[in-house]
Amino acid sequence: MQQTIPLKQKRRGTARFAIYMAVGLGLLVLVSAASISFGAAEMRLATAWEAIFRFDPSKTEHQIIQTLRFPRTVADILVGCSLAVCGAIMQGTTRNPLADSGLMGISSGAGFAIALCMAFLPARTYSQTMLFAFMGAAVTTLMTYFIASLGKRGMTPQRLVLAGMSISALFGAFSQYIAIKYHLGHALAYWTAGGTAGAKWSELAIVAPFFVIGILASIAISPSVTVLSLGEDVATALGLKTRLIKGISTLIVLVLTGISVIVVGPVGFVGLITPHIVRYFIGVDYRYIIPASAVYGALLTVGADLIGRLINKPYETPIGIIFAVVGVPYFLYLARKQRREFE
Repeated sequence: MQQTIPLKQKRRGTARFAIYMAVGLGLLVLVSAASISFGAAEMRLATAWEAIFRFDPSKTEHQIIQTLRFPRTVADILVGCSLAVCGAIMQGTTRNPLADSGLMGISSGAGFAIALCMAFLPARTYSQTMLFAFMGAAVTTLMTYFIASLGKRGMTPQRLVLAGMSISALFGAFSQYIAIKYHLGHALAYWTAGGTAGAKWSELAIVAPFFVIGILASIAISPSVTVLSLGEDVATALGLKTRLIKGISTLIVLVLTGISVIVVGPVGFVGLITPHIVRYFIGVDYRYIIPASAVYGALLTVGADLIGRLINKPYETPIGIIFAVVGVPYFLYLARKQRREFE
């Protein structure tokens, strides 16, 4: 009897996961179709379908879809998956419900590195920009963890959030200084607000392999993240190599955050909100949370981009602003819910 109960619970959890994944994928297809069809110039869904599967370069509508809307939607999916998975991994490994690559200073570090690229490497390649973004993300991650570990009590979830927010504000200010001093102006301003309007197939082809490797690696370590979420002492007692898993997790977060910042800019709160939504419906097993976060993160990002295009036509509202409007109140709600002192 004792063995059949966990087995039944496991089957229920797997069935629940399969149902929510199917629902999420179905909604993602519908919202993506709407994203390709609607915008400043609305088109019929049949036209969008033809542009994707029977492309005719002589038709203006097909050109708009193939060169602008389709890559933009793919970029939204890539960024939403990446940031949501980063948030899930960070929340699991640090046991910090407020963890997010934007709040932890990782995105701002990558953004600052890209601002330096814009200022000092005008003839830069996309690969060079991506390398700078990875290095910037790595530097701010190390700084955040170092600052959070200072003091007698060492690193705590609360210290980690405070350190991350401080680093994020600092490097955000550095980016603005670079923009003012070197007259980057409108280009950097719109990019830092977060938007995929300029996504191109050639650029997506460069980041796609890193995205695939990062997502597959995150799914591969998901059982270990589940164990680590129980606490480091428990994980060590169960034989988990905690330092190795934390190192791999950090590397995955750096890669996925870096490519997201390159594609869309430093968008926050996707990684904060999505894992909490998924955890509410699916449970606390990160074998389910991480892949489900990828699907629902993509769904939220495509939906936010679509809303940003429709609420003030023909002008666009960047997705970074859309997520900030929703994310800031949710962050305050989570912080209040924790009811802990930041010591």
